[in-house]
This record gives sequence, C-alpha cells and structure tokens, in this order.
Amino acid sequence: MNILLTGGAGFIGRWVAKKLLEEGHHLWILDDLSNGQESNIAELRDHANLKGFAEGTILDEKLLAELFEEHRFDICYHLGASINVQDSIDDPRTTFNNDTVGTFYILEQCKKYNTKVVFMSTCMVYDRCSNETGIDELHPTKPASPYAGAKIGAENMVLSYYHAYGLPTVVIRPFNTYGPFQKTGGEGGVVAIFIKNALEGKELNIYGEGTQTRDLLYVEDCARFVVDAGFNDAVNGEIVNAGLGRDISVNELALLIAGDASKIKYVEHIHPQSEIQKLLCNSAKAKNLLGWEPRVSLEEGIARTREWIKQGGLA
Repeated sequence: MNILLTGGAGFIGRWVAKKLLEEGHHLWILDDLSNGQESNIAELRDHANLKGFAEGTILDEKLLAELFEEHRFDICYHLGASINVQDSIDDPRTTFNNDTVGTFYILEQCKKYNTKVVFMSTCMVYDRCSNETGIDELHPTKPASPYAGAKIGAENMVLSYYHAYGLPTVVIRPFNTYGPFQKTGGEGGVVAIFIKNALEGKELNIYGEGTQTRDLLYVEDCARFVVDAGFNDAVNGEIVNAGLGRDISVNELALLIAGDASKIKYVEHIHPQSEIQKLLCNSAKAKNLLGWEPRVSLEEGIARTREWIKQGGLA
C-alpha cells in the first residue's frame, strides 16, 4: 500500500516506519524535525520501499495537498505532534495548532482521497486509575494539560469524520512508551533519562514524591500495535488502548534502574497540576479487535534500552 507517516523521524515513528518498510509497503515520511531527527531514520533512508522524506509541517496545507494528490495514500499514520506536557503549559498555542489544527488539515486531505487515518493520541487524556483492572476506553478523560486538551479535541475531530463522512479512522492511545531511540535528555522519557544518568553515575531526579505510577510499553510492542490498527477494519470508528497491563511507581522504577537508593534525589515537581497519579492500562479491546498483546516484559525492555544507550545510542 501507499502510506504516509507523519512524525516518522520521531521516537515511535521511527519504529513504525521500520515495521511498515519490512512489511513491503511504499512509505512516505513527513516530519518537521521539531521533535524527531533524521539520525533516527538514517538506517532506513536507503530502503527500497522508502519512497520519500519531506521535511515539512502538517500545518502546510499546500504541501499536504501536493503529497496526497501525487501519491493517493491508502493509509495515513498520523503521529506528528507537539508532545511535551510542560511545553504545552508554557505555550499552549503551538501545541493546539500542531495537535488539533494540524490534525484537521490531515483529515481534510484524507477525506478527499478516502485515506484511512490512524491517529496517535495519548494516555495523558485519562483521569487517574482508581482500581487494579486498569483504564479501559470508557474511563473518564481529564484534560489536565493543554497537551491533553489538544489531543482530546483532535480525537473528536478524527471520530467525527468517521461518523459524518464514513471515513475509516481510529484513535489509538498507547500508554507510556519507552525503548531505543527515545531521547535521553530533558524532553525524553523517564526510562531513557534514568538509564543514561545511572550509566553515567549521576543521581536520578524524581519529581514530587515518586508514588505516581506508569504503565510502560516497550516501543516495538507499541509500533506493532500502531501498524496493526491501520490494517484492521474492526477498529474503524473506535478508540483503542495499548499498554503492558502492569504499572510501576516512579520510585520503584528508579530503584530498578539505579540499584541503589542513595542515587535517587527528589526535586520539586515542575507541573504537579498535570500529573496523573496512577496509570494502568487495560488492553482487552486491543486484544479482542486486533489480537494484539505486549510481548516484551518491563525487565527485558529496560535491559534492551540500557544496552542501546550503553552502545552510544543517544537520541
């Protein structure tokens, strides 16, 4: 199939691109490199099925129109977004434009060519989990940051195009994804940052009390979920979660990675108002509709990520 992947030079996008290319599809990547970087896809650039890489923004309607008119995409995996919670609090306009307005521009092109839309949302749209069965897709949402608010707005637009126009669309909400190619600096994920600091003998900084929990999904499991959602009509018009189904507190995670409680330091939370105290995913719907289940345990995933960072893989 002809496939457009927005945000394909990003962390998750890179793994989605790799899987789509391995499956033999013709792939075009659009990325403005605000979060992603070309080095993420360096090993994919010579792949015979990578038909094009455009450095550009989803806010460029002329560019989108040209890409869609020329290539008539069968599926658009829409991962391109502003993804930093703190940035959205400091500068909500940029996040709203990229995540909500940009998604509208994508939808308009997909409607024109009947291109299926796989929209990457986030677990950050949910209210905290209050039980051990986990957060399913009917769980209440709570836009505790402009990032979450922008994603919820975009989700509703994506689903409206399914109901109003019959356009095949699906909203996917992966939980906290980690693994190789995740940034290890300030905008990176907690696992990558903790591992890098541990390898360098530095302290691991925990915001707040560290009792908040996360459901950590290994990136190759996430990419498989993302790709599968594009090729299964059973999820059209649906919202679908994916997670490990096990949560771990940030305190426990830090100790697992550092192996030494004296290396852990507590610092003031920079955005406590947007913190979700407990995140635990219920992926039953993904299993029922897609036959998807995670394959990589937290311990195995951390070991793979540690090895990648140790080998010099700093994104």
